[in-house]
This record gives sequence, structure tokens and C-alpha cells, in this order.
Amino acid sequence: MARAMGSVRLKKANPSTLVLGAVLCIFIIIFLISPSGSSVSSRLADVTANHHLSPPTSPYRKSSLKGGKSSPPPVSRYDLNKVTVTPQPMRNKEHILVLTPMSRFYQGYWDNLMKLNYPHELITLGFILPKDREGNEATAALQKQIQRTQKRGPEKDRFKSIIILRQDFDPAIASQDESERHKMSNQKARREVMSKARNSLLFTTLGPKTSWVLWLDADIVESPPSLIQDLAAFDKDLISANCWQKYYDEDLKKMSERPYDYNNWQDSENAQELAKKMGPDDILLEGYAEMPTYRTLMAKMYDPTGDINEAMPLDGVGGTALLVKAEVHRDGAMFPPFSFYHLIETEGFAKMAKRLGKQPWGLPNYKVFHYNDIDLARSVLGEEGREGR
Repeated sequence: MARAMGSVRLKKANPSTLVLGAVLCIFIIIFLISPSGSSVSSRLADVTANHHLSPPTSPYRKSSLKGGKSSPPPVSRYDLNKVTVTPQPMRNKEHILVLTPMSRFYQGYWDNLMKLNYPHELITLGFILPKDREGNEATAALQKQIQRTQKRGPEKDRFKSIIILRQDFDPAIASQDESERHKMSNQKARREVMSKARNSLLFTTLGPKTSWVLWLDADIVESPPSLIQDLAAFDKDLISANCWQKYYDEDLKKMSERPYDYNNWQDSENAQELAKKMGPDDILLEGYAEMPTYRTLMAKMYDPTGDINEAMPLDGVGGTALLVKAEVHRDGAMFPPFSFYHLIETEGFAKMAKRLGKQPWGLPNYKVFHYNDIDLARSVLGEEGREGR
């Protein structure tokens, strides 16, 4: 018996439904065939390092191949003739390398560093610390601040890169208290080690895009936020701020200030005569009554009514707050850990720079401030002075 078949009518689809379906199909196909992580890679392309010598703000990430193997590092070429060093580094987006040898961590140092208003994405920080108990404590405290800034802090506060080195040589003295650090008998050995630390830090971190190197001591706790651009504006090969220290004056019963870094100086005939009588390995030291050099000390040239932009030529420099054109270091000027014309460390560096035709300068009325550990003005070195740093 034949079965009657009824006619079937298909309902016409809505055009908007067809368009939406087509878009969804295309999206699904792209999602399935695109490599995993491509969207993340493209998002991080501008902030992820492609070379360890010039990493941007975000951490350096090595690319990986299938099977967990790392791809070979890229071959990078740099034209150092294109690295600008100008009096307007912010406008020209010049890269700054801030280098700090550190034995103790001071929160004031880090807080002051964070206040620098030079774009942090153009600043690389470099630290070197000893492998002893105090060095381990300082490293832990430093890493804590770095984690807070680089991972949890706002993007504008994050630095381009941060490098931490540990010394592969022992400290010259066991204690980093000021009373020990400033004893005359400890100076040659202490500053030999300081020279090695500075050179290790410099040679490891100086990158091909670095325009300026700011040497900033770990106990500088106050400086103008515009420190980098202020010093760079003078367009000098190397230029030093005047390092002072704030303290409580027991006689006046109020806070006061005193000069601190005596390694910024103009040479004297008396110092040159002392050097002539020295053995080849002996060094001149500044700020000690036992060795009267009668040099002109920038620390004592401060004039509260003077021009903050006044600059004076120097023969010796300290490293408390010293801005150096990177090309000075690239030309070979380093910190001699030996007697160089009877000078050592930062003062020897100034002499070496002058031998290369680079004139050191200082700003007597531009002050930065050193942490006040203990009052040494009378108890250690007497009324006449103290050796800087």
C-alpha cells in the first residue's frame, strides 16, 4: 500500500544569522590553526628583551624550540657612532647606566633612587655586593625592593633592567662601620678592593646603547630628582656633585650640615712634593692630618649664596655622585687598584681620564647628601677633616 508523502517546506534563514555564523566559523578556524601563545608573543614584542646587553623594562625571555630546547641567541650588531651623548638626554632618549657598589642596604638610598624623574625605562641599574654576612643581608634587602618595584609597582616606576653581581674577592676589612672604613691604616687595602668592585661592575654592565654612566654610592640618601639631567646639562666628560652630610649639632641643638666627600679636589704643589718622596706603591690620601696636602677641596668651596650652576675643574674626583660619558670608559679610563701617579680608585680614575684628554669637573654648590651612620667629625679624624666615602 502506497504511503502518502506530505511536502516539506524549509524556513528561510535570517541574513544576520548567516553573517554571524560565518564570522564565528572564521574565528574558530583561525584559533585552531594559529600557533599557541602567538597573541602573547605579539603583545610582549615591544617590552621583551631580544638581547641580554640591552633589555627593556620587562624581564629577558629566552625563546624556546619544540622539545624544550632553547634557540640560539641572536647575532646583534651595534653602531656606536649612533649612540648620542648630549646635554639634553631626556629629549634624545639616551640610556643611563646607574652603578652602585653596595656593602649595606639603606632604604633611603632606594627611596631616593625611585624619586629620580629621568624616565625609568631608560635607566639600567647595576649593583655589586661582597659575599659576606653583611653583603648577603644587603642583597636580600635589595632584591626585596627590586621585586616590589619591577613586578608589583606601576610601569612608570620600573627600570629598564637591573643587574646584581657578587664579588669574587674578599672585602678588605671585616666591618663596614664608618669608624673602620675611614681609618687611615685601612685606606689602601679598602680602596684597592673598591677599585676591583667598580671595574668588575663597569665591565660587566656597560652596554652598547649606554650614553651616560652615573656612579652613585649606596649611602647617598638625598639628591635632586633631576640629578641625571642636571649633571648632563653641563656636557662635561665627567662631572661630580658636592657630597655633604646632615647631622645633629649638639652645640646648636639642631640639625646642621657638613662637607663629606673630600676626594673632589684641585691639586697643590705640596701634594706633588709629597708624591715625589713616596715609593712607587705609596698613595696620597685626602682628609688626614698625617698627610697635609693643602689641596683645594670642592667640599669646602660650597657657597650658600653662590650659583648652583658654577663649575670648577678638578684633578681628583669622588664616586658619591659622579656622571661620566660612557665613551670615557670605552676609551679605557677605569679605576686603578694600584698606585697610579700615587693615586688610587676614583682619584686615580680622574688622573687616567686626564691622561686621555678628558677634563674632570665639579659643582661646588650642587649638593647631594650622604647617610649619617655615626658622628666622626671629632671622634675619629679630628677637627680638620675626614676622608670622603
